[in-house]
Amino acid sequence: MARGEGAEQYAAVLLSVKPVVNAEIKAKKPRQKNGLSVWNKLCYAIGGAPYQMTGSALGFFLQIYLLDVALLDPFHASVILFVGRAWDAVTDPTVGFLVSRSRWTRIGRMMPWILLSTPLAVLTYFLIWYVPPFEQGKVLWYLVFYCLFQSMQTCFHVPYSVLTMFLSKHQKERDSATAYRMMVEVLGNVLGTAIQGQIVGGATADCPTETTNSSQINKTKISLEDTKQAYMFASGVICCIYIVCAVVLFLGVKEQKDNGEKKSAPLTFQRGLWLVMSHSSYVKLVISFLFTSLAFMLIEGNFALFIMYALGHRNDFQNILLVIMLSGSLTIPCWQWFLTRFGKKTAVYIGNSWAIPFMILIVSIKSNLIISYMVSVAAGVSVAASFLLPWSMLPDVVDDFKLKNPDVHGHEAIFYSFYVFFLKFASGISLGISTLSLKFAGYVTGACSQPESVSLTLKMLVCPVPLVLIVFGLLILKTYPIDEETRKCNQKQLQEILDSESDSESSILGSSV
Repeated sequence: MARGEGAEQYAAVLLSVKPVVNAEIKAKKPRQKNGLSVWNKLCYAIGGAPYQMTGSALGFFLQIYLLDVALLDPFHASVILFVGRAWDAVTDPTVGFLVSRSRWTRIGRMMPWILLSTPLAVLTYFLIWYVPPFEQGKVLWYLVFYCLFQSMQTCFHVPYSVLTMFLSKHQKERDSATAYRMMVEVLGNVLGTAIQGQIVGGATADCPTETTNSSQINKTKISLEDTKQAYMFASGVICCIYIVCAVVLFLGVKEQKDNGEKKSAPLTFQRGLWLVMSHSSYVKLVISFLFTSLAFMLIEGNFALFIMYALGHRNDFQNILLVIMLSGSLTIPCWQWFLTRFGKKTAVYIGNSWAIPFMILIVSIKSNLIISYMVSVAAGVSVAASFLLPWSMLPDVVDDFKLKNPDVHGHEAIFYSFYVFFLKFASGISLGISTLSLKFAGYVTGACSQPESVSLTLKMLVCPVPLVLIVFGLLILKTYPIDEETRKCNQKQLQEILDSESDSESSILGSSV
């Protein structure tokens, strides 16, 4: 190791202080050698679960909650979904910019953001799933608390995402930590889907029969109240898990301070934006994943309604969603092995293309519960790839930027936050448009069945439109320049830079001794 060799050479000259120098070497070598422990990686990964739990619950259930439980008009629901997502998108680069200018504290640069945002995120998330006892102002209630929660969640997730770059200086350890994180995040999706789906599914409002009478109407009203209570209970459980995960992250992860980093003036927002948008590798990667991720977000936002009203599986929708997430969580290790064996770009092509035939199958054949479950298992394989690969490839782009801009520092948060910004803003547009499409198709709020035009619209939103988006994304990915050879070359150059910095630190250590 370069640092040890530099210290030993100096110790050979100054024999009188040899024991001191050797003690210094022994104290430093194990930390460099051992790197991140499994416990550190696991604690870091657990910190990603809250974002995915709340995200899956909101993604799968918020639209149907606003329409069939809060009984909002589809137009008002589309406004809430679009404005909330758009606001969330705007806060990402803003928080990313502020994080990049944050000063180092006793607990790090990222941890204060995570700790301070957690209580407010939990409170606002719970209030999203509460139906206020008034009609006037109900839209404003959901809009305000949805936007507030997205802001607090951004203050948690942007620093958490950037924390990847400060876990270790070695790409292999960061990739390994990312794999742990993706596994836990998909499990978080499973947990969020399971908690929200199973609790809410057990209290779904009953539909009256054709021979409706007063007792049946009363039963439906009581069942709707039960559904409201179920949503609140499910959100309370998720809030408790959210807090536990944040505590585990804080106690189990130590943020590394880059002592070897050269001091430079902090980036301004305009310069940071220019640097990000002028880095072609980053732009191509973001645009590619913008299309593919948007496809899966569109499916996610409408799939519960599709299962209930297009396929007719009203009593099984929560189980089908759970099967998708379970399948995804079980295939994450397979995708991690695949990308290390065949490369990340190849994994993207295979992972996203895998979903296409099953998307076509689910809307082409007559509704069949067994086939729906089979398609759900297959769809989970693509869901796993869509979770793992973007976050696995972003560090490669950041490393590429470091090599081409060695004098720029504090840029990591900007790269991560702008990536999330584009995704969230686009998803807000897609959710708003899809909900408006349901209104134009004649969606009836709170009804047990919907017109055929609604069924046709839902089929379009979960197959043809996402299919086109996936194809566009994969075509753009062909222009992405960082293949496996380039990635390994960049990694080697960065390691040489780190080794030279280690030699320099060893010289400083020797002169101080």
